[in-house]
Amino acid sequence: QVQLVESGGGHVQPGGSLRLSCVVHFAFDRPMAWYRQTPGKERELVAYITSGGTSNYENFVQGRFTIARDNARSTLYLEMTYLKPEDTGIYYCNKMYGISTWGLGTLVTVSS
Repeated sequence: QVQLVESGGGHVQPGGSLRLSCVVHFAFDRPMAWYRQTPGKERELVAYITSGGTSNYENFVQGRFTIARDNARSTLYLEMTYLKPEDTGIYYCNKMYGISTWGLGTLVTVSS
């Protein structure tokens, strides 16, 4: 069974916005995170959020991205604003600790 289903990616111009969603099909009461794999790089952490709603961001998205969660819907969100070409990549959600099998991710392309 697919445990993580990401959606919401697309093609936007620099400076644009996107909202990613991730439906989680396992116990959601744990820290959750968004990761990304950009061209030529390893998958990296973008942001995480605790079950209580405390969030933390990597420097390269600080002030531009917002992570949120809806515990009732077992859904994780990533609001992305002021997107840059270097944000282009595949975005994944997963646990912050004890990674589960990765989902397919959702592709974000930022270009003019």
